[in-house]
Amino acid sequence: MTARRTPFSAAVTGLGLVTAAGVGAKATWHSVTQDSAPSGVRPQAELADLPCDFMYTIDGLDTTAILGIAAQRLMDRFAQLAVIAAREAVADAGLDQNTWDSSRVAVVIGSAHGGLPFYDQQHVLMSGRGARRVSPKLAPLAVVNSAASSVCMDLGAHGPSLGVATACSSGTVALGTAHQLLRAGVCDIAIAGGAESVCSRLLVASACQMKAVSTRREDPAAACRPFDLARDGFVIGEGAGILVLERPEHARARGAAVRAQVSGYGASSDAYAAVAPDPDGKGIERALRTALADADIAAGDVGHVNAHGTSTVINDLIEATALGRVLGDHPLVTSTKAMTGHTLGAAGGIETALTVLALEEQLVPPTVNLDVPDPEIPVEIVRREARPATFDCAVKTSLGFGGHNAALVLTRG
Repeated sequence: MTARRTPFSAAVTGLGLVTAAGVGAKATWHSVTQDSAPSGVRPQAELADLPCDFMYTIDGLDTTAILGIAAQRLMDRFAQLAVIAAREAVADAGLDQNTWDSSRVAVVIGSAHGGLPFYDQQHVLMSGRGARRVSPKLAPLAVVNSAASSVCMDLGAHGPSLGVATACSSGTVALGTAHQLLRAGVCDIAIAGGAESVCSRLLVASACQMKAVSTRREDPAAACRPFDLARDGFVIGEGAGILVLERPEHARARGAAVRAQVSGYGASSDAYAAVAPDPDGKGIERALRTALADADIAAGDVGHVNAHGTSTVINDLIEATALGRVLGDHPLVTSTKAMTGHTLGAAGGIETALTVLALEEQLVPPTVNLDVPDPEIPVEIVRREARPATFDCAVKTSLGFGGHNAALVLTRG
């Protein structure tokens, strides 16, 4: 028999968010808890001829003013968002880069597609003007790991630097990996989460062919509707969610305020299909049970779940059914994707940060656009307005194409 591991909780000391719901953690949280409809979803001119011509995009973000033109030119947009969110998280944690031991600072950032739009642009350029017009920056700027490397260079972090790519569970897997690095004593601080920005004709056209995205062109703000009977697909969004995790003794030694704790992590593979989840939900169930065991927490202690909840017909039902099997019908479940869009590899980072805020505020965000709940969904979904609640433990679940499942258990600080 495998011996049970001693539970380990990483201290969450900082949050950074850049989303279509708001620039900054405070603005995003206000939007997902107080607004009744998304404001960041809008048609995109380059998608006009596609069945889905709209996306969630970040309004009012001047990346040049924040990063400077020279630094901006060395980063694809998804990496720019990661750096901006990481700066906020580090400032929120009260960390001083001039005094930390940079060799003990890890950076782990997930992304599903990296700089895919840059690949698109360069392919068009080569097709029209020849190979000599292709940018020499394509490889270093567009690969998935460039978000992690950009954050390291921006903050001066010299510990392990990892780019995680497990499709739409990338951000959650990145946080779980950071938790494991801290538990193993490899680092004292881990800056982790996810980043994505993929306004790509190629990607959206493929998603339309798969019938994975909503085609509700007449009303984009109502298109993303997790767990609703009329859901017809997800809506892509851009954003970044970065957390600062620390070994608890490191956080205590510097007198840091602990906002929450990452107490357990579980991951699994469906080993079933490239784009469809296991119809029995056994993969996400296994990841969730592993995370609960890792945290040594009983299912009955979980009071809230921020679900993957993409607004696709199959995914929402399978995930909710698995949640019901493991946790019963008592946790308050939500999906915040109707406010942020489905940010793919960034989703786990963004939604884990929102789960930390839910624990802090003892408030569960509503699932926006949930007008008629699917009667087959066996769990209680919070809708219409945010709901005050008392809970000490919450769960974040993520599922990714290819059968990549991940779950985090978070507890109050």
